[in-house]
Amino acid sequence: EVTRAAYPDPTDKTGKYVAVDFKALKPVAKPVTLAAIKAEKKLQTLPLVKQGRLSVMPIEDASWKPMLAMGK
Repeated sequence: EVTRAAYPDPTDKTGKYVAVDFKALKPVAKPVTLAAIKAEKKLQTLPLVKQGRLSVMPIEDASWKPMLAMGK
């Protein structure tokens, strides 16, 4: 859940980047790694898989549900 919308990243001296604050709604039993996401065929269309250095992105239910299942 997003707790604070995008704001200037206080660690970025260039002023080009933003930060977003969020909190987990419940714990995930098993961590879902980037390697596991990239290996999952259902998630190949995610910007996270297609673009480098992406840290925040919207995600549709069709992709979110398989990721939650991967975390058990």
